[in-house]
Amino acid sequence: MNDDTPPDAGAADGDPDARIGELVRRHASRHRASPALQARVRAGIALLAAADATADAATAAAAGTPRLQRWAGRVAGLHPARAALGGSGAGVLAVALLLWVLGPAGPWRPAVDATPELVAAHVRSLMASHLTDVAASDQHVVKPWFQGRLDFAPPVEDFAADGYPLAGGRLDYLAGRPVAALVYRRHQHVINLLVWPARDAADAPSAALRDAQGYHVVQWRDGAMRFAAVSDVNVAELQAFERLWAARAAGASRRD
Repeated sequence: MNDDTPPDAGAADGDPDARIGELVRRHASRHRASPALQARVRAGIALLAAADATADAATAAAAGTPRLQRWAGRVAGLHPARAALGGSGAGVLAVALLLWVLGPAGPWRPAVDATPELVAAHVRSLMASHLTDVAASDQHVVKPWFQGRLDFAPPVEDFAADGYPLAGGRLDYLAGRPVAALVYRRHQHVINLLVWPARDAADAPSAALRDAQGYHVVQWRDGAMRFAAVSDVNVAELQAFERLWAARAAGASRRD
């Protein structure tokens, strides 16, 4: 690194902090973060922002529907960060949470039954009015949006012709790992489709269909990816949505 950087005024006045800053700027090596690390940093920042929005929404849930009221306390409990961020240890907590997010990122390792966490992610997106980070019905807009934000490329499809239009996508977090959330509409209902890489060849959902608190969760695996569709739409329509994805996968295999 060259030494042409003009000296800091504070350093010239003998300020030790300014002097250290000048030395770092002039002589420290710089290393570009890998795409995976950049994605995890962005996801960590998004998680901190979501904590604030989610806690506000959970507080206001008493005015919402009975189903959201039942989940309000649990969802707010998933984000204890906001309450602590108001105290003097805000910076320490924020850094600690971000470092936790940036810890060793391996394949997603959910609980034996991930249904409660999947449903909580769905309800959280509704309560926080943060359904999408990118709102678009064009899969060619939504799919590139995930580049650089995740260390995998989720498949994106629009099934508007079949009654399941794509509404957009966002980053979400499950079991300490960033995942893709694709948002679809079915009449007046929202379907959250969460996508993440399978852990290994044996990684498959323990049950294809589960229910929790009036919501349905349909899970499946396609190649190297795991999928979980969550909604309060009726079971038959959610399973039809899964079949659309299966047909898409079969068509892709034939093309290959």
